[in-house]
Amino acid sequence: MRVAFVGLGVMGYPMAGYLAKAGHDTVVYNRTAAKANTWVAKFGGSSAPTPGEAADGADVVFVCVGNDDDVREVILGDTGVLGSMTAGGIIVDHTTASATIAREIHAAAKKRSVGFLDAPVSGGQAGAESGQLTVMVGGDEETFSRAAPVIDCFAKAITRIGPAGSGQLAKMVNQICIAGIVQGLSEGLHFAKCAGLDPAVVIESISKGAAQSWQMENRWETMVDGKFDFGFAVDWMRKDLGLTLDEAQRNGAQLELTRLVDSYYAQVQEMGGSRWDTSSLIARLKKV
Repeated sequence: MRVAFVGLGVMGYPMAGYLAKAGHDTVVYNRTAAKANTWVAKFGGSSAPTPGEAADGADVVFVCVGNDDDVREVILGDTGVLGSMTAGGIIVDHTTASATIAREIHAAAKKRSVGFLDAPVSGGQAGAESGQLTVMVGGDEETFSRAAPVIDCFAKAITRIGPAGSGQLAKMVNQICIAGIVQGLSEGLHFAKCAGLDPAVVIESISKGAAQSWQMENRWETMVDGKFDFGFAVDWMRKDLGLTLDEAQRNGAQLELTRLVDSYYAQVQEMGGSRWDTSSLIARLKKV
């Protein structure tokens, strides 16, 4: 297929690379043109000076940018992708954004007979670089069926959750769960140290039982060592939790723990940890 990828950040750069490696004719756009040129030198394909020019003639346009405003600009703006697309094309937005913007763009795309999927991902920078992302998708079944084989280039699991906005809502569930798990693991490791236990021995024991989690298996040791450079930054997590808490205010969900953990991440930011990864919650406990 002819595809376009808009947004070559830490996630989008390798994701677009997998599309090119799979043989798709790939055109990229990035706000900083030098990064797009570097991508082309590495993966082939071509770059375009605007999102709309990247999308011109594309069967599928992928977007992975920062927030709602960025999504609206690159898709609906004067030089956005929607204005360049023909009927039957598909936009797949991998940005973690609000369900509101997803529904807005789905409606705008439908008026032009263009499909739209909100498709946030989980797996972080490592998952993007290894092509092993989990993708949660909102949108029409027919659009999903056509786009899924292309998304599969960089995914290990792709699930349609429901209509437009459902992918973003599922990503909020994902972040709620991660926040609680990381806080629990942080407190557990902190307690072990305060009690004079060897964390390695404790983890070897409890990781075989009901307490086991991906965070425990992959982050306990670096958390104890105070190493927090694994990609998904605290700033990004707070953005995601902010979207989640806003949505909870609309739908009536009670997220007491999520709100508390968000305040803990604010403390980590105050400690200078804005770019530390999410496992850095333990750092504020070590200060106590």
